[in-house]
Order: sequence, then structure tokens, then C-alpha cells
Amino acid sequence: MFYEFNIGLTVLLVVAVIIIANAIRILREYQRGVVFTLGRFSSVKGPGLIFVIPILQQIVKVDLRTVTMDVPSQDVISRDNVSVKVSAVLYFRVVEPDKAIIQVERYLEATSQLAQTTLRAVLGKHDLDEMLSEREKLNIDIQKILDAQTESWGVKVTNVEIKHIDLNESMVRAIARQAEAERERRAKVIHAEGERQAAQALSDAAQVLSEQPAALQLRYLQTLTQVAGDKTSTLVFPVPVDIIDRILKPAANRDKET
Repeated sequence: MFYEFNIGLTVLLVVAVIIIANAIRILREYQRGVVFTLGRFSSVKGPGLIFVIPILQQIVKVDLRTVTMDVPSQDVISRDNVSVKVSAVLYFRVVEPDKAIIQVERYLEATSQLAQTTLRAVLGKHDLDEMLSEREKLNIDIQKILDAQTESWGVKVTNVEIKHIDLNESMVRAIARQAEAERERRAKVIHAEGERQAAQALSDAAQVLSEQPAALQLRYLQTLTQVAGDKTSTLVFPVPVDIIDRILKPAANRDKET
């Protein structure tokens, strides 16, 4: 009789230990437990030590940390009919654990699929030049669309970054030719602007010299000094007609007097 009592007590103790072990849960700081009682949602518990009623209650753990998810490379046709492959990275986290478990099945997979379709849809509305030059704006547009659609799932999309835009070789060569043509255009514009400014400066100088004959003569003398310094055997220098007239008139007057 005593032996049977010990066996019964041992069984009760084992059952009690099993029940207590199943009733106690320890959740970390970044974890929450979604508790269901008889299949119905009852509460969100955690972090720390929590208790659940075995058999009657079940708990689903949810991680609240930010998830970094790679969006696989997607085939995108831009608005100007250029085919490219685009990959991105997505940052999101669960802000409402109960919605993440109740409203959607496997919220991680659902968010990934939604990111892929949104990436194709948004980029397909833009030209290739916009994809390459306005990447920051496209990141913000995609993030806003994803955040609005995942709000009902209790998921917050914090950031989206486009990582790579892969082009085929022919398109890379075309872009290189376009960039080279743009550089040549800018060089010609800069050269033409320099010519215009030089012509304007010469016009202003000519205007000043025409108003001051003495300044014109000084300019001739300065030029003569510069040319004389060069190593030349023969020097041909034009002399203004008014200077020749000033030299010849006194000589002609002396001839008349004699």
C-alpha cells in the first residue's frame, strides 16, 4: 500500500512539474508573446516571465527587431522600354504583434512578395535616366507604398534601398556615348562663351582706343617693343597713316618756304 502511494505521489509530482514547465515562458526584451485562449486571441504578453494555462492557452512568439531582407533581382521594363535588372534591400519591423500573427499568414514571406511586386510597379513608371539619377526619390516612393500596404499587418517599413541596376552591354555602351557627347557639348559651349567674352573685351578695347588717339599710338609703341625683343632678322611694322602725315607735313612746308 505504501509502495503504491509513493508511485502515485511520484506520478503527481512529475505531472505537476510538466504542467509548471509548460506554464512558464520567458521572453527576451525584443520578443512578445501573442496568447490564444481556446483558439481566440486574448492578449500580448512580454517581455520577461509570463504564465500560460497549459492545453487551454497557446503562445506564438514574435520578434520585434528590425529585419533586413534582400529583395531578389527583378526584371523591370522602364517607361522608355529599356529592360534592366534591379535588386534592393528592405528594412522593416513588427510594431503590432497581434496583427502580424492574425491578419496575415507568414508576414515575412508576405512582405517579401509585396516588396518585389512594388519594386517592379514603381520603377516601371520611370525612365532609365530617372532610375539612375533619382534613386533617393525612388527609394522614398517605394518605402511609402510598402508602409501603407503593410500597416494592416502590423508591420512598419522603415527604409528601402535600391542596391543594383544592371544593364546589358549595348545599353552601357550607349550610355557611355551619351555621356561623351554631353561632355563635348559642354566643352563647345564653354569655348563659345570664352570666344564671346574675348570678342566683347576686344570691342570694348577698340572703343576706348578710338576715343583716345594717344592711347592708340602708345599701344603701337608697346607692340613694337615686344616684337623687337624677338630674335628676328627682318621686322615689318605697320605705321598708322596719321603718324606719317604728321611727319611729312612739316617737311612739305619747309620746301614751300624755300
